Amino acid sequence: MTISSAVWKQRVCNESDVSAIARELDVDPVIARLLVLRGLVTPEEASKFLYPSLDQLHDPFLLTDLRLVTDRVLEAIKRREKIAVHGDYDVDGVTSTVMLRRMIELLGGDVLHFIPDRFRDGYGLQPEAINQLKSKNVNVVVSVDCGIRSQEAAERAKEVGIDLIITDHHEPQRVLPPAFAVVNPRRHDCLYPNKDLAGVGVTLKLVHALCLRTGQMQWLPGFLKMAAIGTVADVVPLKGENRIIARLGLEQLTCGPNTVGLQALLDASGLSGKKIGSYEVSFVLAPRVNAAGRMSTPDLATRLLLAVDKSRKEEAKYLAEQLDAENTRRRHEEREVFLKATNLIKTNPNINTHNALVVWGENWHRGVIGIVASKLAEKFSKPAVVLSVLGEAAYGSARSIAGFNLLASLESCSELFDRFGGHKYAAGLSMRTDRLNEFRRRFTEYANNFLSSDDLLSKISIDAPLSLSSINRHLLEALEALEPFGLGNPRPIFQANGVEVVDGPHKIKDRHLRMTLRQGRSRFRAVAWQAADRENFICDRRDAIDLAFSLSENTYRGESHIELSIADVK
Repeated sequence: MTISSAVWKQRVCNESDVSAIARELDVDPVIARLLVLRGLVTPEEASKFLYPSLDQLHDPFLLTDLRLVTDRVLEAIKRREKIAVHGDYDVDGVTSTVMLRRMIELLGGDVLHFIPDRFRDGYGLQPEAINQLKSKNVNVVVSVDCGIRSQEAAERAKEVGIDLIITDHHEPQRVLPPAFAVVNPRRHDCLYPNKDLAGVGVTLKLVHALCLRTGQMQWLPGFLKMAAIGTVADVVPLKGENRIIARLGLEQLTCGPNTVGLQALLDASGLSGKKIGSYEVSFVLAPRVNAAGRMSTPDLATRLLLAVDKSRKEEAKYLAEQLDAENTRRRHEEREVFLKATNLIKTNPNINTHNALVVWGENWHRGVIGIVASKLAEKFSKPAVVLSVLGEAAYGSARSIAGFNLLASLESCSELFDRFGGHKYAAGLSMRTDRLNEFRRRFTEYANNFLSSDDLLSKISIDAPLSLSSINRHLLEALEALEPFGLGNPRPIFQANGVEVVDGPHKIKDRHLRMTLRQGRSRFRAVAWQAADRENFICDRRDAIDLAFSLSENTYRGESHIELSIADVK
């Protein structure tokens, strides 16, 4: 029996590759095994993974149209033409906007930025935004993290004489928008080696190209912090270039010094002086930056991150405090919608008997439905779509599970939507309210045909057996070389059998369980997150459990100790 009904799958690899990497790189065999499991089967590949550097980045001009874009941006700067950076209201879009605007400013350009308001302007690059920017005498518009499906906006830009440059990473349609240039590694005619860049990663390649063309390569490292935040927050695979960006950027963010805006954000988040990893970005920094676009205006976050002058320290502090307050309000709204959605799923057989979930409610806060969709997909191990109904219009966010292409499923019923877009893991959409039932029927029918019952089982991949006696600080420090963890580079999960619970489990905040575990002479503290309802299960089997767990360092009042984070027990 398992406390979560998860299936444990032991990962296998070529032991000769493990031995070769352990010997050649002089690393712990456990670390060598983890490297091989991540597809790094030669010492050279493993070394590049462990020691990423800027010179491992690909030539930015391998991106289709990027040379054309670089020429046009530099021409606009030289001619003193007005340039607008059009972003998006999530972390990826905000950090992309901040980076490109800052780069153009450093080059002496006349630049402004525009980020749509979620509630007033809707999602993405719209014709009305082009009209607004034209009224401000803008000559060149560069979109970041959006625009790849904005046909109407591109046509409007041509009509009014604006050179529209689209940079994006979302999946394009067969026909690209009629823009001046389109930079997207997912273009079917683009041979760029990394197809999985975040929007901010594509923006970084444009910044990289501008640095190369202007002889200012010394500027490039300064953009990595912002690129790392956007890359981690957008949940793209943390391997290849994405790993380089995330690893180097987070190291710089930890060490500092930081701009007054970034430092104010760290201060308000309680992260000053602490190591900043993927967890801190995903669950502490990103929710605050996102809260601006979700709850009020994304310009709160943009203004904060653009604050580089020390004279703006007090303004930055105020903006960071505002983000913190908006994030608190976001958590309340999110909890309310999640509870309502969960209740609908549990009580309505028309929803819970299918292999995908589609739920909606009147006036559910549009700023939190994406988070709720993610939590539902995780909780029920099914693709989830959550929609907010506002009169005759419904606005939705969708999140997927492994093995299910969300965008392809939406394209199968695309005629039902007013707008939709995204990629295989996440998408947004809008439609008329009277089409909701038909959408639920079509979408769940697609999922029922595509997904089997096995696909819906929660699965835990075990990387390696690890007795508690083998856990020490040397191993923990060696594991840190694999960070940051995330999609494509998951936090390693180990298995230990016959473990005894010698203290606890004790409830923490009525949600989590804390306990002390022993195997032989080795004892460690452990936490099982979101597992309070499994207290009796563990108590009844406290003399001997098999444990799936990961390792972390817990620092409290200046003292650090190794802690086990429990993924599952059986």
